[in-house]
Amino acid sequence: MIRPIPWPGAAFTRAVDGDQRNRANRAAASAVLGISGDWARVKQVHSNRVVEVTASGLAAEKADGLFTKVPGLPVSVLTADCLAVVIGGAGGVGAAHAGWKGMAAGVVANLGKRMRSAGIHLAWAAVGPFIGPCCFEVGPEVAVRFPKQVTRSRRGEIAVDLGRAAAEQLDDLPIWWSERCTLHQSGCFSHRGGGTPRRMAAIGWFTS
Repeated sequence: MIRPIPWPGAAFTRAVDGDQRNRANRAAASAVLGISGDWARVKQVHSNRVVEVTASGLAAEKADGLFTKVPGLPVSVLTADCLAVVIGGAGGVGAAHAGWKGMAAGVVANLGKRMRSAGIHLAWAAVGPFIGPCCFEVGPEVAVRFPKQVTRSRRGEIAVDLGRAAAEQLDDLPIWWSERCTLHQSGCFSHRGGGTPRRMAAIGWFTS
C-alpha cells in the first residue's frame, strides 16, 4: 500500500495488495486503511465525465471521475498504467482515472471543477503509480494531442508525460507524487507490460 505522507485521505494499492476488482481484496485493503470496504466506483470508459456519488457500489453512469461529500464513503478508480489522482479538501474527496484519452479530454480538470462547483474547498492532490514518460511511447496521433507534454522515452522514442498534463489540469494545488512507473518498476500491474486484466486502486475518503 502506498500512502501519501502529507494527506491522510488517500491511498494507492500495489500488486501485492491483489486485484482490486475482487471484493475480498478491497476488503483487505480497507482493513489496513481503517475505512469502509464498501467503495463507490464508476464504469470507466476513458472519458472526461465526472459524477457525484452518495452511496457505495458501482455507479449507474459511465464515467472516469467521481466525488462525494459524504463523510466515510470511500471513492475509487482502478488502473494498470493509466494515471490515477485523488483530490481532497474541506467537505469532500474525489478520484479520477486518466489514460491518454481521458487526460486529453480534461478529466482531471473536470473533476476539480465539479468539486469546486459542489462547494468543496480543494486543498491537495495525490497521484499514484502510472506509466511514466520514460516508457509511455506513443504514435503521432497521440502526441499531437499533447504538444506541451511530448518528450522522449528511455529508448529515445516519442513519448508523452501524463504527469505533466495532470499537473497543468490541477492548477496550483499542492501535489504528492508516487514517482513510480508501472511499466519498468516492480510492484505494479501494467496492462501495456503484459496485458494483465488485474487492476490497482486509487482510494480517497474523508471523515468530516
